[in-house]
Amino acid sequence: MSSAVASVAYLPIFIDVRDARCVVVGGGPIAARKVRLLRKAGAQVHVVAPDLCDELAEALRDGAIRQVARGFQSHDLDDCRLAIAATDDMSTNQQVAKLAKARNLPVNVVDAPGLCSFIMPSIIDRSPVQLAISTGGASPVLARLLRARLESFIPAAYGNLARLLEKYREPAKRHIADAGRRRDFWERLLQGPIAEMVLAGREDEADAALRDALNAGQTELPRGDVSLVGAGPGDPDLLTFRALRLMQQADVVVYDRLVSAQILELVRRDAELIYAGKARSEHALAQESINELLVRLASDGNRVVRLKGGDPFIFGRGGEEISTLLEHGVPFQVVPGITAASGCATYAGIPLTHRDYSQACIFVTGHLKDGTVALNFAMLAQPNQTVVVYMGLHGVDIVCRELIAHGRAADTPVALVEQGTTAAQRVLIATLQSLPGVVKQSNVKAPTLIIIGEVVQLHERLGWYRPGSDVQAADLPWGSGAACATSQND
Repeated sequence: MSSAVASVAYLPIFIDVRDARCVVVGGGPIAARKVRLLRKAGAQVHVVAPDLCDELAEALRDGAIRQVARGFQSHDLDDCRLAIAATDDMSTNQQVAKLAKARNLPVNVVDAPGLCSFIMPSIIDRSPVQLAISTGGASPVLARLLRARLESFIPAAYGNLARLLEKYREPAKRHIADAGRRRDFWERLLQGPIAEMVLAGREDEADAALRDALNAGQTELPRGDVSLVGAGPGDPDLLTFRALRLMQQADVVVYDRLVSAQILELVRRDAELIYAGKARSEHALAQESINELLVRLASDGNRVVRLKGGDPFIFGRGGEEISTLLEHGVPFQVVPGITAASGCATYAGIPLTHRDYSQACIFVTGHLKDGTVALNFAMLAQPNQTVVVYMGLHGVDIVCRELIAHGRAADTPVALVEQGTTAAQRVLIATLQSLPGVVKQSNVKAPTLIIIGEVVQLHERLGWYRPGSDVQAADLPWGSGAACATSQND
């Protein structure tokens, strides 16, 4: 009885070259890239080339490599662990390959797979974790693109996690004799709070938690934890790598009204989604109920992502939520997001600070309480600063009136950004005096952000993101005299 086995062009292996003599023939930039990899692996690198590029010359001065300053000769391969040919002379490269193969030495010839006995893969380095990606020489560019895609899912801290696991490998064997139970223990650990502590940079806490768990014989590790994740202002491409990774590992996602449908599409398919959005005078869940919900979900063993528009710590009430988690001993982490001020201003082409216009930037909330906006208008009315108003749509009349009353010029430029960073973004440009009227005429709907200050004048020149066309909205005292409303629907 026979079975078919799919053939591959190369056997994937990792070679130990620490303190071994490795020869690179060639002294140019391509050779330098190969030398860099060999040095990182601890090899004793000998470069055979009459001339060296700047990078290799610097390495030679630092004593990191040795140079044989002439053309290649056969005895250069004596006592060699492996050889790499990286010259621009094909006959030399062919000679290196032929002689190396005659000695049964691994040899790589750059851009010539047919001459190689081994090839250099694209590498994701999270030492001691290494991932090698190869197309068998068919398309190095494709291998690099695959590496770039995988890089976003494999945090740099995975190396620290691997070192922690190595440290406790033998202690775990002593505490958990059964191999099957030990495997389950490691699998739960890698999907639970201890691993997340490492990935969040809290190695000491993770070390102590793992040590205590083993010493106490707690082989059933708790899994529940909460991640407060900033989803950014709307464009899914503005998510951080960590945010995306946690979203795709979550058991439950509790999300806000400002989290876009496109971002929710990136959540793990079988995760439970719980809406906890808030609109003016309309809350799906009260804040206290959200706090209690996060505690309950994590206590039930779920990996919970609390997904918030913008940044959790900028008008996101993240501090209140983690205070409750702390009171109940629930493991958590906070993942910053691009806040609406930064994202919307950038997509509107409005720098929040500028040497000529603004030397300070202030974030405030215009959320109404009892029909008033409780802000320090005297401070906000100071010149040479940018004021960004979150949740200011329903209080726009009060904000504009009070700033003018406290000394800010009535013709101060103002931008209102609606659905910023998305394909439906609209930017209304007006003044403190004219903005309330523009809002009423333009059927503006939340989410919006208001930017006040002279930097708004730069929108006309720097507004690089224009999903629609410009239309006149009001006469302005600067520039061309026309306010623009940029919208996909105009």
